[in-house]
Amino acid sequence: MPEAPNDGGIVEKNKKTLQFIEDVTSNPDEVQQRIITEILTQNATVEYLNRHGLSGRTDRESFKKLIPVVTYEDLHNDIVRIANGDKSPIFSSHPISEFLTSSGTSGGERKLMPTIEEELERRSSLYSLLMPVMSQFVPGLDKGKGMYFLFIKSEAQTPGGLLARPVLTSYYKSSHFKDRPYDPYTNYTSPNETILCPDSYQSMYSQMLCGLYLNKEVLRVGAVFASGFIRAIRFLENHWSLLTHDIRTGSLNPVITDPLVRGSVMRILKPDPDLADFIERECSRNSWQGIITRLWPNTKYVDVIVTGSMAQYIPTLDYYSNGLPLVCTMYASSECYFGVNLNPLCDPSEVAYTLIPTMAYFEFLPVHRTDGVVCAGVAKSDKENQQLVDLADVKLGQEYELVVTTYAGLYRYRVGDLLRVVGFKNKAPQFSFICRKNVALSIDADKTDELELHKAVEKAVNHLVPFNATLTEYTSHADTTTIPGHYVIFWEVSENGTTPIPASVFEDCCLTIEESLNSVYRQGRASDKSIGALEIKIVENGTFDKLMDYAISLGASINQYKTPRCVKYKPILELLNARVVSSYFSPKCPKWFPGHKQWNNKS
Repeated sequence: MPEAPNDGGIVEKNKKTLQFIEDVTSNPDEVQQRIITEILTQNATVEYLNRHGLSGRTDRESFKKLIPVVTYEDLHNDIVRIANGDKSPIFSSHPISEFLTSSGTSGGERKLMPTIEEELERRSSLYSLLMPVMSQFVPGLDKGKGMYFLFIKSEAQTPGGLLARPVLTSYYKSSHFKDRPYDPYTNYTSPNETILCPDSYQSMYSQMLCGLYLNKEVLRVGAVFASGFIRAIRFLENHWSLLTHDIRTGSLNPVITDPLVRGSVMRILKPDPDLADFIERECSRNSWQGIITRLWPNTKYVDVIVTGSMAQYIPTLDYYSNGLPLVCTMYASSECYFGVNLNPLCDPSEVAYTLIPTMAYFEFLPVHRTDGVVCAGVAKSDKENQQLVDLADVKLGQEYELVVTTYAGLYRYRVGDLLRVVGFKNKAPQFSFICRKNVALSIDADKTDELELHKAVEKAVNHLVPFNATLTEYTSHADTTTIPGHYVIFWEVSENGTTPIPASVFEDCCLTIEESLNSVYRQGRASDKSIGALEIKIVENGTFDKLMDYAISLGASINQYKTPRCVKYKPILELLNARVVSSYFSPKCPKWFPGHKQWNNKS
């Protein structure tokens, strides 16, 4: 969600921001040396660093030698202490201000990331880079508004009294967002009150209403994830008659009961029968192709994340937007905000993020793929710790797992993202996002990662094209209740044609997926017989909306929710299986030839 400097001349501020990017990318190793020294100096007396023998040292060499590379599980006990009220300086010399929660869609576990007040300023500083970069490619963005669908999540409280909430909820509720001075780059159609409304229906309705009413002023549209933006368009499909009534009459539907929301919307809304007629005509047409450019004719681009698993939404976004540029502006997580896309109008498949060296101290664990299978280092011993590569030393074309050290007190923390070096900005590397590590299917020796599965599904979906059918959403499961176990792919399909899809077509889809998977999987199917035939289960339309509703009911953030590409959690499997309308199996084994057995000898 774009943010920008809040005072002074736009041109001068943009110039200074772009010069800052030039400076920090020209000497990234010097900047990173300064950052790690600052972090270690600030936190020199904390328990965690002293436990590992750092004893106040602030040099990079001692840090790398003594501090282990860790996952969330390694920190869990200390995090529980903080959550239970321990206020001693365990990770940070600054007080822990709150916990930032992960999206909660991986195995149902919500991770708690301790943070400090100062991190809000650091996150805001990354936001401030986005629009000056964008303005190089799309001038005049300060002359209109952005229509962004942004939402908060209600907060939880730990036993020790700290708030636990998603990073975007923390940001939207902070003074950095709520009390920001007027700035043309942070001029949104949605009043703050509509974004901060805890009722997701009222929030969506009121944000969409304001976006429609101000349609001629909108120059850019977006949400956090592509899936969230498409959900907003589907909301419009289901509610346009109510929304046009409100615009026609200048009144607000009584279902909107939040007084702050009602007040903020009614300050904007006035009767406009002509606009209501226009929206009604467009929404009543048989096709919704290009609905974004039809309703919001001055829109220059769609600002959403379409990398990683979000790539599957690109065809739908292209359909709704008439092929407007799909812009991924930044790379961030609950643990840390990382970097920006300096070529925002690039094709989604070419998105590359430049990590900003001032955000944290970055290290990289080399990752090796053998025939498409991820083999990441374990990095537990001293020797393996030394395998980690600094930001300035990564190699073009190599893949790495991202490891961060933050001001808030994460030290050599494995984020779980796999990145590939695809270029450089001055001396600073640029990375494409490959996938989240450990999102994988496995029955035996096989390991199928998210990217590989996605590519296989993309190939299989081509069988549906002659029937004017599209894949709405999918997830997968390694079903070990059968002997041998087998992959199950849950598909929600939108059938727009008049000819029913024959069973043989779905069987061909199964086989195409299997043929597209790595040789270890195909060997297990064709030679070892350790894996059963892949199964596609077709679920009722709306099933994946139910899945999201279920995740949100468990505490997932509507902003951060992503459809899990692999599921293990029993209630989710029960939800999916209860909505299966048909199932199909691969009719034969995929082709496999010997020649990759050396993989089995690698750890």
